[in-house]
Amino acid sequence: MTNPVAVPQTTAERPRSWYKRNEIALTPWLFLIPGVLFFLVYVIFPIFQSISISFTEWDGLGQAEPVGLENYRELFDDDAFYTSLRNNIIWLFLYLLAIPAGLFIALFLNQTVFGIRLYKSLFFFPFVISQVVVGLVFSWFYDPTFGLFNEIIGWFGLGPVNVLGDERYVTYGIIAAGIWPQTAYCMILYLTGLNAVDPEQVEAARLDGAKGWRMLWYVIIPQLKPATFIAFVVTIIGALRSFDLISIMTNGGPFGESRVLSFYMFEVALSEYGFRMGYGAAIAVILFLIMMIFITYFLWSMYREERGR
Repeated sequence: MTNPVAVPQTTAERPRSWYKRNEIALTPWLFLIPGVLFFLVYVIFPIFQSISISFTEWDGLGQAEPVGLENYRELFDDDAFYTSLRNNIIWLFLYLLAIPAGLFIALFLNQTVFGIRLYKSLFFFPFVISQVVVGLVFSWFYDPTFGLFNEIIGWFGLGPVNVLGDERYVTYGIIAAGIWPQTAYCMILYLTGLNAVDPEQVEAARLDGAKGWRMLWYVIIPQLKPATFIAFVVTIIGALRSFDLISIMTNGGPFGESRVLSFYMFEVALSEYGFRMGYGAAIAVILFLIMMIFITYFLWSMYREERGR
């Protein structure tokens, strides 16, 4: 009697491992886990930690002393807080001008004209340079003794004006410096969006007689909604957390009139005059809530639109 010869199992007949059976469901999560962990550790946890610190009086070194809502009560009697909040509102509304400016520059750069690559490089340039450099350039631009700004207004018989030294103009001067690179960023978003515009819809609109503003409003802009959404969110966040330009150009002056919430938070919590971590955290929480109101509104609007399709 001969012994039966063992026949090796084929690949299809071998039992599959647990991972192979769940590969399709698990693979995306393996790639997401590192990013999710970083987001939890460096974003979500600090948010809750800041909220917790805002209910304490703490100098950053010793023991934190719970004070309840005292830091928030103090905010309502703080004139510097109201000045910072007012400036943040001004920043918010004027900074949004970067969105239509970026759109119209993108529409121009989307044309096929002579030297368009040079124009794109010039408009793209503000986006790639540091905000510190932008602040220094505009500080020289506004200088009342040798600045180009006073030379220009001098041609019209005006000036000299010390933009950064006058409490009436300082906030608007810094906002103008911030709008310059922000417009370049919005331009890049819209240039990307214009590449995704359906040419068949454009051609159909032309056959129906649409052109100029009607073409832009009814055909082009509706297809740019994703780019517009990102531009609004990024611009609002940039306006509310504006810090670097103020620090470089005025350091909050003159007389604290150019402060915004993020800079005032730094002053009371981390500068040589501060070390009130609890009070600074309370300002940070207020700023975070203002950001969340706008971002939640845009997310909800986008969700309703997608759900209605």
